[in-house]
Amino acid sequence: MWDNHAFSNEIFDAGVDHTKAAAEQRKRLEQEATNFDLWNGADFLPGRNASHNELLLDELEQEDILTELLRNTHADLIEEQISGHANQRKITEDWSPYESKMMFLLDTLDNLPRMRISNSLMNVFLWVLREGGARDVPSLYHLRQVQTSLRKSSGVPTIQYKSPKGNIYSVNDPRTLVAMDWANPLVCDHIRRYPVIPPDGVISEVYHAEKWRKDADQRMLSPMYDAGTRHYYIDELARLKNGQFIIPVRWLEDNDGNVLADAYPVTLDNEFVAHVVDGDVILVKSSELKDNFLDLMDLGLVPTWSAQAITSGHCARMPNPDRALAEGDPLYTSWIDVFGDDVSGNRTKNWNKHYNTYISHRNLPRKLLQQEFHVHFVSTSQIASIPEQFHGIKQLIESTHKKPVKVRHGKSGVQVRFKIYANCGPGDNPAQSEVCGHIGGNGNHPCRKCLIGGTQQTKESDDGFHSLFEAGFPRSAAGTLEDVEAQVELACLGIAQNVQNHQTDTGTKDAYTQFWIDHLIARARLLRKKHPERTATDIQAELLAWVHENKSDIYNPFLTLDGFDPAVDTPVEILHTILLGVVKYLWHGTHTPWTTSQKMIYSVRLQSTERSGLSIYAIRANYIMQYANSLIGRQFKTLAQVNVFHVYDLVDATRFLLTKAVGELAALLWMPEIRNMEEYLSDIEVATANVLDLFAMIDPSKMIYKLKLHLLAHLKADILRFGPLVGVAAEVFECFNAIFRFCSIFSNHLAPSRDIAFQLAKQEVLKHRLTGGWWPTAAGEWERPGSSVRSFIHAHPTLQALMGWTSAERLVNGSFRLEPLKKDSSRKAVSRKYTPWCMTQGGRALNSASEDVNSQWTPCRYVIAQSEDKCSVGSWVFAESPLNHNDRVTGRIVEILTNITGDRALVILDIFHVLSARHEIFGMPMLARRNEEATYMAIPSTGLDFLYNVQHDCPLSKCTASGNQPLMQERVESGQSKAYIEHQPTERFVINTHAFHNAHLIRASLPRSLVAPAPLVPDRRAKHFELAGSLRATQEAKRAVTKARKNDGVPNPVQTGPGSNKRQRLETGEEGLNTAVLV
Repeated sequence: MWDNHAFSNEIFDAGVDHTKAAAEQRKRLEQEATNFDLWNGADFLPGRNASHNELLLDELEQEDILTELLRNTHADLIEEQISGHANQRKITEDWSPYESKMMFLLDTLDNLPRMRISNSLMNVFLWVLREGGARDVPSLYHLRQVQTSLRKSSGVPTIQYKSPKGNIYSVNDPRTLVAMDWANPLVCDHIRRYPVIPPDGVISEVYHAEKWRKDADQRMLSPMYDAGTRHYYIDELARLKNGQFIIPVRWLEDNDGNVLADAYPVTLDNEFVAHVVDGDVILVKSSELKDNFLDLMDLGLVPTWSAQAITSGHCARMPNPDRALAEGDPLYTSWIDVFGDDVSGNRTKNWNKHYNTYISHRNLPRKLLQQEFHVHFVSTSQIASIPEQFHGIKQLIESTHKKPVKVRHGKSGVQVRFKIYANCGPGDNPAQSEVCGHIGGNGNHPCRKCLIGGTQQTKESDDGFHSLFEAGFPRSAAGTLEDVEAQVELACLGIAQNVQNHQTDTGTKDAYTQFWIDHLIARARLLRKKHPERTATDIQAELLAWVHENKSDIYNPFLTLDGFDPAVDTPVEILHTILLGVVKYLWHGTHTPWTTSQKMIYSVRLQSTERSGLSIYAIRANYIMQYANSLIGRQFKTLAQVNVFHVYDLVDATRFLLTKAVGELAALLWMPEIRNMEEYLSDIEVATANVLDLFAMIDPSKMIYKLKLHLLAHLKADILRFGPLVGVAAEVFECFNAIFRFCSIFSNHLAPSRDIAFQLAKQEVLKHRLTGGWWPTAAGEWERPGSSVRSFIHAHPTLQALMGWTSAERLVNGSFRLEPLKKDSSRKAVSRKYTPWCMTQGGRALNSASEDVNSQWTPCRYVIAQSEDKCSVGSWVFAESPLNHNDRVTGRIVEILTNITGDRALVILDIFHVLSARHEIFGMPMLARRNEEATYMAIPSTGLDFLYNVQHDCPLSKCTASGNQPLMQERVESGQSKAYIEHQPTERFVINTHAFHNAHLIRASLPRSLVAPAPLVPDRRAKHFELAGSLRATQEAKRAVTKARKNDGVPNPVQTGPGSNKRQRLETGEEGLNTAVLV
């Protein structure tokens, strides 16, 4: 390899020295370059500006200096190990595949996702360990040598691709990433092989929803059921135990994993001729199956098929061709979500764009997929776009359709096989438009999911404006591909304007294919120039022949992927569309008109928010007001839930109605489960209509220029297809960007795509080893890590947190924790104190007689409700009444007690009643005491249902910022004071139905009349026509002013509305890095 290494066409020669020492030195250099992947580094030198390269050189120089200092401190040791004179270490079985516990710990330390370590710092650690007398401390060289060996023997393959455009990028094999889940004993049992029939009709996962259950081609779902001794495939004849014949068409499972099948009944006439009743689908339990198709063939029981069965193609599909692919192994389908986005590789504000692709294994439940542990990096490039990268990824996905991946099941040890299909493509709206081959939100047809829009005049007309509030005629992958093919055909004529007109008229402009369209236009023009005698049609035919030969390279790979339709499989993403869209627009219009005094009032109110039952981060009101135009998603999530309680007298009536409508819609969208789909969709439809109508009432032009508002009209269809939209949210992928940035910062900056892929592949393998996963050896056998490696992460919760793994342990309903012991002046814990029952708040309860008055009790810190909430004193809860188990009571916890034996606990609840009317301002349910008298009830700790958020009724009580409290700075009192809201003693409260936490349980526990959204506009069409008229008048006035300025030669003022040059600010906001709003 050394002999072939060249720079700038000149052979590099280190010089010839025939001494033995020089020869050994050269050999070591060659080996080190190989192990550290340093060969061909010059081929990947970044094309960046000089200042960036200077910074890079400075950083490398600092690394070299530190490395040299450390090398001098133990040069003999390094020389000894590099030369091979050190004793060869044997791998201990307990720590396999590592040679020692020390090597395992160092590899773990080196691959922590959010704590990347440079070579120099690792050298420091190794030096400290040696100086401290630790055993088995390797050199950095030996550590890297072992890591390289492990990556080659049991790692994730990193494959280098060259896109059709000529760009180089590296891909971590998604087949291996998915296989690791199947081979992992902690993950494999969570994999859902089939669409799941939800318990009691409650839809909470993607595999409960309609894409898996109804829409997806059944031949792309898992095609067979493994009954142990025989396999049953769809589209094959089978016989039940009662003798009936059926043809399974879709395998299903219930929540407990019991397998069922949608099947066509097969009837036999008197002549043993079989008729397939394919207009009737029956549900069959797998336990009722007796014989599969092969059994029936062996028994000679396959009937003669009727003409109807033959014409319908049922006979041609027997036996199922997947049976041959499986070769006797169980065969399943794994679905993946593909996330793509442009991400900065820097942690600073200096933009360093990388196009990243991540995946997640959609067969897993949402509780796992919301952990960073289950986000898998696939590829990155500073040059190749997401569709370019997917060109190579698609080849790997499609290879599984002809050659399914073999894997050892992590628990049973059985060899299974799987195919891979794409489920959906979450992401921000620009990225999703690129995946869909769409022109983007600034086009005449701005929606990637439907064909609404047209010219400006069309959108300002009555019918055109009204259409923006509804989903239009749906787009499809086939329709988009047809449009792109038409544009390619036009491009072969060499006239760019015709292509542009087609793109404007259809809203289809595929960024991936545009490269080839420009290329074809240039080629067509060149051919016409060289051969003027040739006709345009002749040249077009020649170019189209070339297009046909290279079709797979020219068209967007997302548009031709089986089982994935970008128009319907890029769901509305609630982070970017709701929080960084709708809530951001509302917040900007809310705070910009405020005076300084109004901002101070709002800030004090916001800081005084009752946070119990909200599950949000600590509120920093002063920060939110100081950086009101630069907030990020989590702050908008807080504002959506609580703003309605703080702005009621700080905004006009219409904007306050909009605040209520947005909070109502947001709470519905963040519900983790849907108990009644028809009712839920009705609420979504009403809440969406209210939000859109109110935005239009405030500024009708928002409906034309803000695509995210129109996308709300597609919420219903996406919920039907994918279930609760929190299940396809991109938040966990956005969080994973931080891990990517650490790898980017510590990459070699010469081949970033390859280097980052290598590092993240190492992290994937480490996660797999830590959780006891199996991997194949070169000999085809399966290995797993030693027992000490497998058990290590379970014994160290800190490591679990560092790896992004959350334990699946459930909090036990009714369990509790005692209050910590107080310490005396000498900081010694005092003994726990017990109080007689009659002296506690429980002694005043309605059911106090259920306990001995002299029994001893002590306070607890919290108790666990059925919803797994930690409920403490002051929390508001719903609970089961101890007086009548069929009744539910609600109130505020005033005391949590456990008896002297500590075997049970009681919760003392201050009982409140839900009033029959909604709050006159907030439109939410109200809580008050009956007859204004305090009533207490002692409830067993197992009787608590769930925690929810309640706010004091400040408008009724006229609460003001009359309170003062010390201002803390540096954890000490500064001598200054700050104002806070001092609640008046009025005992009336408001149930916060805008809260995301337990929103589904609140709505299930309250009368529908108190929680269902109410339509604000009875005749929406008429209202939209009215608003369209006012919009036309406003727009005509603006155009007249612009025309007059142009005629007078006066330059236009800087635009501040939609269509201005602030597009980059808006796109930056999509990234969540800067969410400043366009005015």
